[in-house]
Amino acid sequence: MTREELLTVGLLAAVLAVVCFRRPLGWLLKLAGRSALGAAALAVLNQVGGGLGLGLGVNWFNALVLGVLGAPGLGLLLLAKWWSGG
Repeated sequence: MTREELLTVGLLAAVLAVVCFRRPLGWLLKLAGRSALGAAALAVLNQVGGGLGLGLGVNWFNALVLGVLGAPGLGLLLLAKWWSGG
């Protein structure tokens, strides 16, 4: 195959992959955005609530929990920290 044919086949394969995986890719991008917002919320919570003992670690697990569950996830993380004695 020539270089142009390979490029055409590769381009068609890429377009086919995007069409087939549009929903999962959109879902993953949405989850990544929500997790980034969760990490930012954790950072703000550590700055504001640190003196009150409401600080949580800013890590990917906590950000992912906040990204998936939202405000109830924050309550869950705070409850888990309280329960563990942390």
